[in-house]
Amino acid sequence: MNQYLGPVSVPDPDALAAVQRLCDIAEPYVVGPDNDRLFAQAMNESNAWHAARSPFFARMLADSAAADRPLEDVADLHRLPFVHANFFKAHEVVSIPTGDVKLHVTSSGTTGQKSQMFFDNWTLRNGQRIVARVFDHYGWIGESEPVNYLLSNYQPRPGLNLGSSFTDEYLCHFAPVRSVEYALKHTGNGHEFDPFGCVRALIRYAEEGAPVRILGFPSFLSFTLDRMRELGIPPLELSPRSLVVFGGGWKGHADKQVAKPELYQRIHDQLGIPDERIRDGFGAAEHSVLYMECPRHRLHVPTWSRMLVRSVRTLEPLPYGEPGYAQFVSPYITSVPAQSVLMGDLVTQHGPEECGCGLPTPWFTVHGRAGLSRNRSCAIAAAELIKGKS
Repeated sequence: MNQYLGPVSVPDPDALAAVQRLCDIAEPYVVGPDNDRLFAQAMNESNAWHAARSPFFARMLADSAAADRPLEDVADLHRLPFVHANFFKAHEVVSIPTGDVKLHVTSSGTTGQKSQMFFDNWTLRNGQRIVARVFDHYGWIGESEPVNYLLSNYQPRPGLNLGSSFTDEYLCHFAPVRSVEYALKHTGNGHEFDPFGCVRALIRYAEEGAPVRILGFPSFLSFTLDRMRELGIPPLELSPRSLVVFGGGWKGHADKQVAKPELYQRIHDQLGIPDERIRDGFGAAEHSVLYMECPRHRLHVPTWSRMLVRSVRTLEPLPYGEPGYAQFVSPYITSVPAQSVLMGDLVTQHGPEECGCGLPTPWFTVHGRAGLSRNRSCAIAAAELIKGKS
């Protein structure tokens, strides 16, 4: 068994017994009344934990609709107070002593302030276990053949604490490493995208025939495929056991973004990787639960989390099919009061039956993120959604 699938203990087994039971569920996509009640119990424990340790969250909870009575079921989640993700860009708020911080990471935005997130041992290890369980569900852990990695991310350097880089380095533990190349090379004075290095690596990987795993930002793989075409390089045939897992979005390159179906088709055409082994993963520094695409490329909500969609006009919760802001809820985090976070992402949530992949949990589509392009804000995108619904 992979080391990251092993047991992890909450910091206080008495105060967080339901959190422990919920996070110990090994199957990523479990549904049912018992699970819903357990989730509500775990959220009550999480709220009490943070209220006792964070004066900031204690005030929020006291002023919320959840102050007078605990949650009884997931139908009550809309009563929870939430912290906007942008709050963490300007404030460092923790629910643990400084000495218990095991990891400090920042979000991977290219401009402006970045979110500062802090992890204690439980939050870090359980977050890693969540990712490992999702990968294991799809059979992406345990392969014995060494893998050539192309990380579409930042080459490590001392002091680099980007959450996306930490995650991609961690994902390299799921299959033995044959070699690693980085799209963003450390030059000694920052990082620079190295398209020729990426092209050379892919050609070498095709010649070697070993499985390839491409992880990280989709933008730099897209730019690499562009460069291959510009150079007249014919399609490569990477091992069919290769895997592409994206994360982090297009960030400062939203103006050059390629639609997922087009990008996935280009990856298949130019690299030979099967469509079902090309997936996008959604996550954030402020909320480290992994939302992975199913084989039909829908982002499903795992059992350790729930998602609400809130109106861009009123912030009232919306039903399936209505676009609004994403609110992610999960009791897994003990280090920061980020158990209920409102994102700047504009999403639509759907029932599992609308996917058809067989997973029993809801899924969502991301319509846009804050700073969709250099000249287009999330507020503009929200205004367009409002206009569309009028």
